[in-house]
Amino acid sequence: MNYFSNILKSALIDFGKNKGRTILTSLGILIGVLSVVLLISFGLGLKEYIKQQFNSLGTNLVYLLPGSVLSRGGGFSNSSATIGPTFEERDLVAIKRIPEVVYAVPVYSKSVEVEANGKSEAGTIYSTSNEFFDSRNIKAEYGEVFSVSDVQKRDKIAVIGPKLAEKLFVNKALSVGKQVRLSGQIFRVIGVAESKGGGGLGGPDFDSFVYIPYKTGYIFNTDKKFSTFIIKAQSAEDIPKVKEEISNVMLKRFKDDEFSVVESTEILNAIGSIFNILNVVLVAIAAISLVVGGIGILNIMYVTVSERIKEIGIRRALGARRNDILWQFLMEAVVLSLFGGIAGLALAAVIVALIQTIFPAYISIEAVALAVGTSSAIGVIFGVFPAKKAADLSPIDAIRYE
Repeated sequence: MNYFSNILKSALIDFGKNKGRTILTSLGILIGVLSVVLLISFGLGLKEYIKQQFNSLGTNLVYLLPGSVLSRGGGFSNSSATIGPTFEERDLVAIKRIPEVVYAVPVYSKSVEVEANGKSEAGTIYSTSNEFFDSRNIKAEYGEVFSVSDVQKRDKIAVIGPKLAEKLFVNKALSVGKQVRLSGQIFRVIGVAESKGGGGLGGPDFDSFVYIPYKTGYIFNTDKKFSTFIIKAQSAEDIPKVKEEISNVMLKRFKDDEFSVVESTEILNAIGSIFNILNVVLVAIAAISLVVGGIGILNIMYVTVSERIKEIGIRRALGARRNDILWQFLMEAVVLSLFGGIAGLALAAVIVALIQTIFPAYISIEAVALAVGTSSAIGVIFGVFPAKKAADLSPIDAIRYE
C-alpha cells in the first residue's frame, strides 16, 4: 500500500510543478465526461418527464388511434396506414355499447388563433366530450367544465387553459363569462382549467388548449371525424377484453392496419425504448470527446517521458526496477485522467442542480460509475504506451541523455 501511495504522492508533486499543463491536459477528459453525464441525466429526466405526464392522466384508459402505431417489437411502427381524422360518431356509439366500457371520449384538435380584448394568441381547439376532463384529471380552477347537456345542446361555450387566460385577460378569475373568438366564431368562457404543464420538448402545451363540446366543434370539424378515442375500462382487469372488443367493432369498417388499440403503458414503454436507443447514440457521439481527451493525455505523457529521461536513468542506476518506472508513469496518466473525470462530474452535478427546478433531470449512480470508470480506463489505455517507453529505457543511455 505504501508503494502505491508513494507513487501517487510523486505524481501529485509533478503535477503541482506544471499546474497549467495539468489543467489543459485534463480539460479534454473534463469536457468528455461532462457531455456524457449530462446526456445520460437529460435522457433520464426526459423519461421521468414523460412518465409524470402519463401518471397525471386517468387510470384504466385505452386509446383508439389511426394507423398501425406500435410494431410487434413494442416500438412505434414506421408504417402508419392512415393519417389525420378517421373515426366517426357511429364508431363512438358502437364502442360505448361494450359492457366493460365506462365511457368513450372523442377528440378532434385544431390549431387556431384565440382572440379577446384586442389580443391574439396561438392556441389549440380540443373538441371533445365532458368525460374528457375525467380522463385527463382536469379540473376547473375557476368556473366550471361543460356537461353532457352542454354537448347535446351544442352550446358555444369553452373552457380555456390557464396560460391563455393570463395572456388574454391578465386575471384568470376575471376571464370566466368573457368572450373569445375562435376562427371567427364567438364562444363564452365558462371555466379556466388547472395547469397541466406541457409545451416543452416539442410536446403539446396543455395550458394553451381551448376545450369545446364536440358537437359544437362540428363548426370546425365539418367532416365530423375524430383523430382519437379515449376509452375508460371498468377496471384494469377488463382492459384486455375491452381492447379485443374495440378491435372487433372497428374491424367491421377498417382493416387491421388502419387503426391501433393501445393502453397507456404500451405507449410509455414504446417511447421509453426509443429514448433508450437515442440516448445510447448520443452518448456514443459524446464519447468521441473522451477519445480526443485520451489522445491529449497520450501526447503529454510522451512529452513528460522525454523531459525526464535523465531522471529515469538516475532512478534506475539507484536501484529502481523496470516495473517501478512503469507504475510511476502509468499512475500519473490515470491520476491526470481521473482529475478531469471528477471535475467534469462535479460540473455536471452543478448544471443538473440548476435545471432541476424546470426539468426533472438527475445524475444516476450508473452515470457516476461510468464517469469514474471511463476516466480511469482512459488513463490506463492511453498511459500504458508512454509508461512502457519510459520503463524500456536503458539506464546507461538515459543517464547520458542531454
